[in-house]
Amino acid sequence: MEPQLRDTVEDGVATVVITHPAKRNAMTAAMWRALPGVLGRLAADPAVRVLVLTGAGDTFCAGADISTLREPGDEQQRLAVRAEEALAAFPKPTLAAVRGFCVGGGSQLAAACDLRFAEEGALFGITPAKLGIVYPSSSTRRLTALVGPSTAKYLLFSGELIDSERALRTGLVDEVHPAGGALDERVAAFCRVLASRSLLTQASAKDFADGRTDRDAYWADRAAGSGDTAEGVAAFLERRAPRFTYGR
Repeated sequence: MEPQLRDTVEDGVATVVITHPAKRNAMTAAMWRALPGVLGRLAADPAVRVLVLTGAGDTFCAGADISTLREPGDEQQRLAVRAEEALAAFPKPTLAAVRGFCVGGGSQLAAACDLRFAEEGALFGITPAKLGIVYPSSSTRRLTALVGPSTAKYLLFSGELIDSERALRTGLVDEVHPAGGALDERVAAFCRVLASRSLLTQASAKDFADGRTDRDAYWADRAAGSGDTAEGVAAFLERRAPRFTYGR
């Protein structure tokens, strides 16, 4: 199978699958280049309420496929950072569903998602120290915000892999589920919850949680014109499920 990013949309959930099974779903240069465009198309689709990033088969992503990266080292890094930043900027909730190896560029992508759910046995690592690479400053800051300075230094200094239990304990992942289908079931159930909630609330919370300090007036204007607050209150009083319309 040719290396590719496959995407589908069903019931409000867009799923992007990193597909390169011959190399544990390592990202080729073409895949890094393609990801921002895929994300832009899905972000503009009003049917999409949530995005899930995962890997084909039994692994998430083993990093960059070095054999396809013919550009100079700094250009290789720019490709990965552009893809990572596009994922971090996705205007709707994003969730990485991780099984197997989540290493190097794979961890970079997972960290750029809003949430990370993992299967027991998943392995996480950030390996630039094994190659003599300076890890991007934006990626380092994002990692540090997730796990704290000590764990970030442990991962970056050593390049060692950590298991799903330690990843959960340090905050690198949010939930861990048993092997055998539990991860897919939980991701599907949680995405249904996310898709039923107000995108107005989610998008504004994402901005604020990510440190934006210049968007209060922007979101106040959006809230005033959206109708989501009135609908949410009415649904609560009428004891029915709300029908939020922001972003549709």
